[in-house]
Amino acid sequence: MSDHSTSVPTDVPDRLTRARAAAADAGVDALLVTPGADLRYLTGFAAMPLERLTCLVLPVDGDPVLVVPRMELAMALEAGVPNHGIVIRAWDETDDPYAVAVDGHRSARRVAVDDQMWAERVFAFAEAFSGAEQVLAGPILRGLRMRKTPQEVASLREAGATIDRVHARMGEWLRPGRTEREVARDVAEAILAEGHATVDFVIVGSGPNGASPHAEVSDRRIEAGEPVVVDIGGTMPSGYCSDSTRTYVAGGEAPADFAAYYEVLLAAQQAQCAHARPGVTAESVDAVGRQVIADAGYGEAFLHRTGHGIGLETHEAPYIVAGNDLVLEPGMAFSIEPGIYLEGRHGARIEDIVVTTEDGLERLNRTDRGLVVLG
Repeated sequence: MSDHSTSVPTDVPDRLTRARAAAADAGVDALLVTPGADLRYLTGFAAMPLERLTCLVLPVDGDPVLVVPRMELAMALEAGVPNHGIVIRAWDETDDPYAVAVDGHRSARRVAVDDQMWAERVFAFAEAFSGAEQVLAGPILRGLRMRKTPQEVASLREAGATIDRVHARMGEWLRPGRTEREVARDVAEAILAEGHATVDFVIVGSGPNGASPHAEVSDRRIEAGEPVVVDIGGTMPSGYCSDSTRTYVAGGEAPADFAAYYEVLLAAQQAQCAHARPGVTAESVDAVGRQVIADAGYGEAFLHRTGHGIGLETHEAPYIVAGNDLVLEPGMAFSIEPGIYLEGRHGARIEDIVVTTEDGLERLNRTDRGLVVLG
């Protein structure tokens, strides 16, 4: 269930204005946005994804309208939706919500639906608009959400500091003899205790499990001297997300081969952070670190892209990956998280969330990136 008590952004009217302008530039008559990060971005309302239709209709000309089931009306009002100049239309159980949504907009010939709209709703809107062309809203909204405002950067900065406090306490829980599941349970409790509204994920990959980038926690007991990859994140009351990975050694001395490639990984991440700034491409950030790792003989062990954008979702544009020639601009927030994974043995990843400034980069995670031996 969504948390309707989280804080509401103050710049919703500006977001609506910019979204309307972007839609006009794309030749779209109206945006149709159902529950998800795009709706929250445009309205401040964290609506529940119910079988009953909730949808923002944002026309290029005219007032924005939020269509909600009457049973959700109180929550939309609590979220302050009308304060942003958005008209609320509540529909009853016997109404056709799609007819309510398109009322006054039936002349639209080209509408954009949000990328995560359920298929049944896409088809229902196609019928309700009587043949209007449908396109994806992602290309229209992505450019807005990628370029974070100072308020959004401040929210991400707070999220980064909050998850850093959890990593700083890892020695309380990560000890030989404990299972990954036991450690993950304690970490999840700390994520909430330190200030997150929700826990989004906890990865505790010990020994050979650390060679799987998205390992599920298990009942495997952590052994002394084993590397352990800990990747954790949550959503703050602001709606903005945290995500940070550090690799630890749980007591004892790290294997020599692991210590050697960890230094390679650290050098790669440092090189990427030094390179990333406005004016360079997303793919070039990936290439810089990948080259460091490949030159050391571990190229095939770097299994994934360097990073992903972050904001109201943990994974959003821009993606830091080969083939993405997007030029970075100030205000873009993303992860830099190279990894090396040796199947059946162990793995390592170092992940920071960063944001591009006017002339460089700010790291939003500040805990030690060197190899930390606990206990």
